[in-house]
Amino acid sequence: MAKRPVRNNRPPRRQSLPTVQVTISQLNDEGIGIARHEGKELLVAGALAGEKVLVAIEYSGQRRSIGLLRRVLEKSPLRITAPCKLADRCQGCALIPMNYSAQLRYKEARLKQALASYTALQSLQPQPIWAAEHPLGYRTNAKLALSKERGQIHIGLYRRGTHQVVDIEGCPLHHPLINRIVGVVKDEIQRQKIYIYDPQTRRGLLRYLLVKVSPKTGKAMVTFVAAERNYREITHLAKWLMRKVPEVVSVHQNINGSTGNVVMGRETIRMLGGPDLIDQVGDIRLRISPTSFFQVNHEQAGRIYDLVRRWTHLDRTLTALDLYCGIGGIALHLAKDAGDVTGIEVVEEAVRNACENARMNNLSNCHFRAGDSAELIHDLVPGSIDAAVVNPPRSGCQPEVIEALAGLAPATIIYVSCNPTTLARDLDLLQTTGYTTTDLQPVDMFPQTVHLETVVRLRRSA
Repeated sequence: MAKRPVRNNRPPRRQSLPTVQVTISQLNDEGIGIARHEGKELLVAGALAGEKVLVAIEYSGQRRSIGLLRRVLEKSPLRITAPCKLADRCQGCALIPMNYSAQLRYKEARLKQALASYTALQSLQPQPIWAAEHPLGYRTNAKLALSKERGQIHIGLYRRGTHQVVDIEGCPLHHPLINRIVGVVKDEIQRQKIYIYDPQTRRGLLRYLLVKVSPKTGKAMVTFVAAERNYREITHLAKWLMRKVPEVVSVHQNINGSTGNVVMGRETIRMLGGPDLIDQVGDIRLRISPTSFFQVNHEQAGRIYDLVRRWTHLDRTLTALDLYCGIGGIALHLAKDAGDVTGIEVVEEAVRNACENARMNNLSNCHFRAGDSAELIHDLVPGSIDAAVVNPPRSGCQPEVIEALAGLAPATIIYVSCNPTTLARDLDLLQTTGYTTTDLQPVDMFPQTVHLETVVRLRRSA
């Protein structure tokens, strides 16, 4: 019988790859350097515009090639020594080799370019971007993959374009408590010999590690994502973790038996500690569950919430609507001023948190509904909402949501965006429904990455 070929999932040896010298012309929307080679676009992560670089060709397609940065031959004046020794391998922070002022200019240019692609938006002038006071150590939550290679446990991010986990135990973007937790979990998994899930064989237990931190309280919540329900190993792991890191006040197990790349499954079980993490942004206390989304940068989120509150100009005679409200961060801040606030969110667990947060902050004028935004908006009476806030995912708003929102005819709409491309698309559509964009405030919520948050105010035309 013929022997079955042995799979080798390790990346090819670097010295076996053909190398070329190219000059980077610009960065794309993902912060990846672009050059031309043999008539094709060559993408080089980690290279900056204007640099001459030595590149190993990892992949060559009909229209595009992908290169691995070997050496920078002529440096850009914007290049700094990256505050991460794994930046070239991880590639999770595309702008980390660039000085911070240049990062901000790059993001402002991205926003202006997105707006300029629509005739009706070309005259808009964003305000100068709000820089982050702390461009490192700001991330308060992390979703990390697990793997085991040659007997060693790796906890980190997938290297771009692969399923190879790059270990990032000391990630400079993470809150220090996250890094402490990752180190302890790794050591204990190794000591207890807990099986790591292998997506190829579909065998093993642990798949992902999720950590959420409250910088206000200094406490953390940890969720272990497992391929199947397990009490023995994960309970032992949770007990050891809470003993070594007493700041961990809640440990959960999420069961994800799927074969795809979705991080979390539908079932979450509390193992030890409290059911939620208590956090605070501004003067609003927040209860966050393992499956609820919340902003990763508390300082910048607080500034955004304050700006939204000022731009809506609410008082006790006025009402507000918060679409894609999550756990209620924006809605609860608005409720401090408004007569009544309604929040709409499709994730039921987030709505549970939002309702509890309203009670915890004694805000009886703030209530929440779970369901599809486009459908639930139709339950509201046109003219009954004075100000509306939309904070959609990166994909932006569905056209039917914008149409339904415009039908309510609020005097003010505040759009909080995390994607300049879909923001421009939606602003262009809103302009056709009787709204005029009056203010744009970009906010650097995610330093070292290409992501950009933008807060926009629109007024209903008379």
